[in-house]
Amino acid sequence: MDPGRITGLYSDLCALAVPVRAHVREQKLNGQTLYDVNTEWTQTDLVRGSRVSFGQRWTLFTEEPHRIQSVLPPGPALPLNAECQSSFSPVQGFRAVIKEISGTQLLEVWDDRGLRKCLNLTALGKHGRVYDDVHFGCLSWSQCENKLLYVAERKTESPKASSAKFQDRSVYREDWGEALSHKSVPVLCCVDLKSGSLSVLQGVPSDVSPGQAVWSLSGESVFFVGWYHEPYRLGLKFCTNRRSALFQLDLEGHCVRVSEENVSVLSPRLSPDGSALVFLQGKVFGPHAQCLKMQMLDLKSNKIFTLVDVVHRAQSGGFAGVYEPLPSCCWSEDSQRVVFSSAHKNWKDIFAVDVRTQSVSCVSHNVSDGLREFGSWKLLTVRRDLMVACCSSPNTPPTLRVGFLPSDRQSVTWQTLQAPLSTFDFSWTAMDIRPTAEEDSMSLTGLDFGAILLKPSPQSETKLPLVVFIHGGPHSQFPSEWNITAAGLVQLGLAVLMVNYRGSTGFGQDSILSLIGQIGQQDVKDVQRAVQFALQTDSTLDPERLAVFGGSHGGFLSCHLIGQYPDVYRASAVRNPVVNAATLLGTSDIIDWRYSSVGLEFSYERIPTAEALAAMLERSPITHAPKIKCALLLMLGGRDRRVSPHQGLELYRALKSRGRDVRLLWFPEDGHSLSRVDTQTDCFLNTVLWLQEHL
Repeated sequence: MDPGRITGLYSDLCALAVPVRAHVREQKLNGQTLYDVNTEWTQTDLVRGSRVSFGQRWTLFTEEPHRIQSVLPPGPALPLNAECQSSFSPVQGFRAVIKEISGTQLLEVWDDRGLRKCLNLTALGKHGRVYDDVHFGCLSWSQCENKLLYVAERKTESPKASSAKFQDRSVYREDWGEALSHKSVPVLCCVDLKSGSLSVLQGVPSDVSPGQAVWSLSGESVFFVGWYHEPYRLGLKFCTNRRSALFQLDLEGHCVRVSEENVSVLSPRLSPDGSALVFLQGKVFGPHAQCLKMQMLDLKSNKIFTLVDVVHRAQSGGFAGVYEPLPSCCWSEDSQRVVFSSAHKNWKDIFAVDVRTQSVSCVSHNVSDGLREFGSWKLLTVRRDLMVACCSSPNTPPTLRVGFLPSDRQSVTWQTLQAPLSTFDFSWTAMDIRPTAEEDSMSLTGLDFGAILLKPSPQSETKLPLVVFIHGGPHSQFPSEWNITAAGLVQLGLAVLMVNYRGSTGFGQDSILSLIGQIGQQDVKDVQRAVQFALQTDSTLDPERLAVFGGSHGGFLSCHLIGQYPDVYRASAVRNPVVNAATLLGTSDIIDWRYSSVGLEFSYERIPTAEALAAMLERSPITHAPKIKCALLLMLGGRDRRVSPHQGLELYRALKSRGRDVRLLWFPEDGHSLSRVDTQTDCFLNTVLWLQEHL
């Protein structure tokens, strides 16, 4: 296969834009209600080797009650250059932007007439770099629109040669792990737009790192999540099990914890009338991603009650629990419903919970004659009861849709604002799979799992080679949504099986807990069971041409499969795989998971024992390395702090010493996700060529 054709296909796939944020503003004109829908999109440009962002705006004309009459064309997309954070004000729709230009960070406020205010945050010198990540970062307007709140790194004094602190310049500075290596001590920062003054809010407890801050309705206090960083920090990315709490801080510096102790919290969201605040809550340690509670703080009584509880078993076609952060705007206009998207089995949908009855209903149902229009719905925002969603399927790139939240149990009338440039002519099927009686969990029986099969169309008489695609985590999910890698493989003539083994999100908390202590066994058997199920139910797949592909825990499972079933797979490609959990223990930023995964309790002061290390080694694919026969491609990030690249090197050396067919790609400037544009292009091209050669 021509590498130029592969790169061209990948470039075309990357160019398909994805909506990532949205804001809705209501206006009145000649007695008619208008809605401005401002959206931010991202796409990858392989020519410049970077991701670009742009904005588009639609104007919707409506009729009462909440019916879209017409939509004005959006006009050309406007590039959003050098923007780190942006946010619209709640009433007049001012746009605040934090930009970085040549190392200087600026705060700009724009209105209908142009630039309203500009502050040089770097020159003011009150703090370090502004946080723009999804874990700590925020840019929050007060209701009066005179104040802005954001999070930045605490200012550090540069030691002078004559200072007694000169010797402290080499003192180790803890951070929050993978992809957060420059985030150590965050502070809350407040800008007064009237006076132009900038201050760092005082009163945050010294043992917590603040983030995800929002104003109270009065603007006299803020709510924020504080992550406890004592006795030391653990990696935060992809981990909703870190000890944290919800705090309220007034502008005089008085701070109180309002959530319970020894839990994990995230996503505080204030209701439009300011009477309540919802947030998500989980358990500390154990699974690093989990089914979460939705808690509600009544600000009149200061009492907290559970709005949505943990779901232990996912019901067929029903609600399976909350697994992801809430969108920044998630309340209905009357403050009586909270709207959010969440996984359930092989799908992702949008749900609404009524705060009066605690009942949960699906608002993205699009079933017609038993078929779904989209496999995945992600809520970007809801404001003035207008929901903006990103919808997709494995063969349908992201589509922007809008619909009003119904006032009763009626279904939503959804309207497409932006369809993708193209859809793809291949088929996909979601599968429900049950383990055999021998493979069923002894403590949590009767759990099923899932998979999604993608096949090229039209098919030739030749049977299709099958690539088994395994997600990482392990507590994450492959929903039936657009996936560039999977779509690219199918477009090149390969069938792809995306497996949601037990332990994946969207199947209930019992499924997640069933994997604790069973990694390298239950999850391996589930993937192999899914492969057998696909081969038995689809005669177009070639059992003699199987490959397996995955990253992180997906790489861990890939390496297990080619070692435990050496005569089944002909090729494998893995990204930053866990190979030896025992040697990983001292180098990973999430050492708690290394214990939990093999069923051992974690504590900060715990010292490894011979028994613990033996349990980790026993569950590791390195023990099966001598049996591996298939060709293996390894892709490693030199700056990976989640799974040290020396994990892959350990397997590489074991296979090289035995004369096996193994190739290693080393990306010295990339981390665990291998997310640089040039890295992703290189990985896709090499993976396709590797599979072509060996299948």
